[in-house]
Amino acid sequence: MNKTILVTYASKHGATAEIAKKIGETLTQAGIQTALAEAKTVRDLSPYHAIILGSAVYFGQWRKEAARLLKSNQQILAGKPTWLFSSGPAGQGDPVELLNGWRFPPGLQETVDRIQPRDIAVFHGAVDPDKLNFFEKWILNNVKSPVGDFRDWDAITGWAKSITKVLTDL
Repeated sequence: MNKTILVTYASKHGATAEIAKKIGETLTQAGIQTALAEAKTVRDLSPYHAIILGSAVYFGQWRKEAARLLKSNQQILAGKPTWLFSSGPAGQGDPVELLNGWRFPPGLQETVDRIQPRDIAVFHGAVDPDKLNFFEKWILNNVKSPVGDFRDWDAITGWAKSITKVLTDL
């Protein structure tokens, strides 16, 4: 059986892609065969031993390509070791608290409950005004969102290392 782990993601401005890449690198360094792919390019999850799927969060929602992959593959994901992550909250403090206590977008919670992932993580994101369009800058200004890179690389690496421990025992 193929033991390759798929790390797949949906990212609008690149911050979530960098998180997925770090997760993949951490698994690879632990000797785990890893594939990294954008969610919109993934057509078949069946060849993979386990799946790590993540998305940037905008206005409380996962990117549509990640949500689509999650919903259309929920039966396959329920039958494989699966981990999910979201990235997006800007600012200091617990990222779950910054998202008003949710660990996953409510509109996808029923799907997630059917999949029963091994874990769900929420990571801080990065806000780079130079990468935003006019509307995004307007929103950023109106909600007075903090600007900067708030990603906690130690937390991301630690989460990935916890996955490697599980995968080496499977």
